[in-house]
Amino acid sequence: MDLGLNGKRALVCASSKGLGLGCARALAAEGVHLVMNARGAEALDAAASAIRAEFGVEVTIVAADVSTPEGQAALIAAAGDVDILVNNAGGPPPGLWSDWDRDDFIAALDANMLAPIALIKALVPGMMARGWGRVVNITSQSVKAPIAVLGLSNAARAGLTGYVAGTSRQVAGKGVTINNLLPGIHATDRAVALDTGVTKAQGITMDEAKAQRCATIPAGRYGTAEEFGATCAFLCSHHAGFIIGQNILLDGGGVNATL
Repeated sequence: MDLGLNGKRALVCASSKGLGLGCARALAAEGVHLVMNARGAEALDAAASAIRAEFGVEVTIVAADVSTPEGQAALIAAAGDVDILVNNAGGPPPGLWSDWDRDDFIAALDANMLAPIALIKALVPGMMARGWGRVVNITSQSVKAPIAVLGLSNAARAGLTGYVAGTSRQVAGKGVTINNLLPGIHATDRAVALDTGVTKAQGITMDEAKAQRCATIPAGRYGTAEEFGATCAFLCSHHAGFIIGQNILLDGGGVNATL
């Protein structure tokens, strides 16, 4: 299927590895030129070099922390007149509700709510002026079904979801769509971190922790960055212009809900 993306430009945040990299690669495969971001310069440079070699697209890299004003300014400057924005940032650490104080919540909000809002505010007006644009926010299945030990993530990502619900409907008439992708567990570093927490808490092996988690997923496995990226690319395509303000689960059926 031709997604109609050849020659477009995209800013993909936190894209040196994991789901962000999956999205960057899927867009590059469609001929999209990229601005890639991550905090770690070495991993970012390696990922960008591989994409240039494999897909022949232009890739600009910005090693910066998207949760900071300085990082956002650097990304906005590098992005210029991008057609596509993929918001992404690592999730806050797990814990108990009684563990967190104000600083913990501010850090979570900065990374997982306020940073994507800042980039939306900076880049969407240009998309509207040009009559076409796509924004995809990588959030979490926790906005549909909260995960008890991820209270910081639950709170920050739910806030972003509420913002998108209203904003997406205000910009849709100018040819700009904003939607959210809600991953469940995928085979990324985040899964390793969560499974490691289970091994420590329960005194089991990583294989046992993974098997235990897979048993809760109807698909019986973890998702892949490749299939996640393919969904992102479709949401960015010209076929998806009538999908507005939606929260699309990619969780293998893990969230048990009718709607």
